[in-house]
Amino acid sequence: MIIDSHIHCGKDLPFRIISPLLKKAGIDGACVFAPVEDIYDRYDPYFTDTPEWKIHRKEANRYLLKLSQTEANIFPYLFVWNDFDYDELSFEYKGIKWHRHVDEPVYNYKDKRCSEIIDRISKLKLPIVFEESLENTLFFVNELATDANIIIPHLGMLNGGFYSIDASGIWRKDNVYADTALAPLQHIRDFINKYGSAKLFFGSDFPFGEPGRELQKIQALHLPEEEKAAIMGGNILRMLKLGY
Repeated sequence: MIIDSHIHCGKDLPFRIISPLLKKAGIDGACVFAPVEDIYDRYDPYFTDTPEWKIHRKEANRYLLKLSQTEANIFPYLFVWNDFDYDELSFEYKGIKWHRHVDEPVYNYKDKRCSEIIDRISKLKLPIVFEESLENTLFFVNELATDANIIIPHLGMLNGGFYSIDASGIWRKDNVYADTALAPLQHIRDFINKYGSAKLFFGSDFPFGEPGRELQKIQALHLPEEEKAAIMGGNILRMLKLGY
């Protein structure tokens, strides 16, 4: 099976738009996250959470749960924000999205609920797709979430850059992985040469990347077919414990 491990989907970006692109590319399924705009106001660096935003965020996450009940091979991820909604982990999410850029509102890492939800996520073995500043990425990996399975998206492009993440040494940790979404082909090759194909997941970052084009980058690699198959789907399916 071919699985796109990094797709945004929501009421304003419905699956009916995404589905034809996956079928055209021969992609069998996807890990889906809510669009950032459904989770917080990314354009207001002083954004303060409100009851209305909490409701909106919950609806965005639950939309993906409902989608997974009607569409085959759709794996919903819970997008975590500063309410650190522990109760949502009782639902059948397959992973976690944790995201901010350096000019956006910040996570309150000192909140005890942050540590509590990370502990619960770690015990549930849910992968965390973690996109943050370089400083916060290293803090999260090395201190906050030492037992969690962490996927650095874009091969670190938006976590401080590929070579900064590489130099930090965190990809040498057994629990830290990467996805290929929008990453240059040379970074993909460098990662595989240094860390192997078992720690890498194919992703497109739709709507910012086109699934078929991003998949072609993996198919163009000079790798044994079993390694390509692992990157294109086997690795993420094993992490999600789906029997592959």
